[in-house]
Amino acid sequence: MVNNIKKTSYSIGNTGVIIALSIILFWFASLYFLISLDILWSNPLVYLGILIQTHLYTGLFITAHDAMHGIVSENKKLNHTIGWFSALLFSYNFYWKLFPKHHEHHRFVATDKDPDYHPSGKFFIWYLSFIRQYVSVWQILLMAVTFNILKLFLPTENLVVFWMLPAVLSTLQLFYFGTYLPHMGESDNKHHSNSQSKNHFWAFISCYFFGYHYEHHDSPGTPWWRLWKIKEDLEQDI
Repeated sequence: MVNNIKKTSYSIGNTGVIIALSIILFWFASLYFLISLDILWSNPLVYLGILIQTHLYTGLFITAHDAMHGIVSENKKLNHTIGWFSALLFSYNFYWKLFPKHHEHHRFVATDKDPDYHPSGKFFIWYLSFIRQYVSVWQILLMAVTFNILKLFLPTENLVVFWMLPAVLSTLQLFYFGTYLPHMGESDNKHHSNSQSKNHFWAFISCYFFGYHYEHHDSPGTPWWRLWKIKEDLEQDI
């Protein structure tokens, strides 16, 4: 297990916990509402619901990610508990399996030792490699068992459209905005990371500010909801 978690230079107080729990609560509330929605493909609310639930799934993973950096809570036990629970809600991801791999990514970014990187640079080959790193047979089995239990009580179509589909779409969102775009091509900076142009609204909507990826690698002890500030600070220094 990797222990070299960099801390923030300021106290995160209770803010990280409040934001993390809010994402979890919104995920449950949204799913509760959508699971009982009559699916009519002519209804724009169906598509909006898929997008919202996808974004909230991404938020669960980002919360687990921040916990891996020790920046959800200064209380280590609470920090890792929230990270573990958030990862579990994201299709039974195992937090303590993700933990060392993510820190390997930071230590060996864009090298053959980086589990998130693929030298081909090709989107689909890289995506499949990314999925193989993080999806296990146990996850698939647990999702299958859970689905077959839930469909005894809940509409099958709703489970597929609002519970399973957004989870898959979220992996694409996380990969494209959080891995592929930041690490594709050549980067001659010290973090081998690209960063999107400053646009705080798009940075949040696309992937919780992780388009500011150089900033994350430069300051891994900064929570996602403060990366916009790191972006502004770095640009002021140029």
